[in-house]
Parts: sequence; structure tokens; C-alpha cells
Amino acid sequence: MPANPKYLTTSTRQRVLKITAAILGGYLVSTSFHLALAAWFDKPTVIITSAFTGFLLWGSLMVVTFLAGNGWRIWGWYLLVTFVLLALTALGLHFNH
Repeated sequence: MPANPKYLTTSTRQRVLKITAAILGGYLVSTSFHLALAAWFDKPTVIITSAFTGFLLWGSLMVVTFLAGNGWRIWGWYLLVTFVLLALTALGLHFNH
């Protein structure tokens, strides 16, 4: 059954923003999350686990991206979360080594 047109995004800019946020933004958040885990916990265990959980997190973030109403807002959230996780990674590397 096709989607109801009233729920589809009509703006090309919003479509592009959501697609790039789903692919790139979700990947950035997923990768930075696992980097932060590796900085604070046992690296080999996190790396092995991230092979599975990274894909699941990335796919979940893709779904969340298309549920959001505004592509700019979701990009802002993804970048904010990425920078916070990278700051936690830097702190973990500083204190644990």
C-alpha cells in the first residue's frame, strides 16, 4: 500500500537533509558512541561488540531521522550528540591512560 501523500516531505531541501542526516549523521553518532565506550571500558570487548551494536544503533538512528519533522533540527541534534560523545572520549583517554 503506498504512503499517504499528505505525510510525505514536499521540500527537496528537507528530503536531502533527512537522507544525509540518516546516513552520515547516524553513522557519526554510532561511531562516536562506540569510541566513547572504548575509551572508558575494555577496548577489545567494545570493538567486538560494536560490530553488531553499531549496525543496530545506526539503523535505529536512520528510522528516528525520518520520524523527525525538520532536517536541520535532526542534523543539529546529531552533531551535538557527536561532539558530546567525542568530548567524553577525550576525557576517557586522558584519565584512563
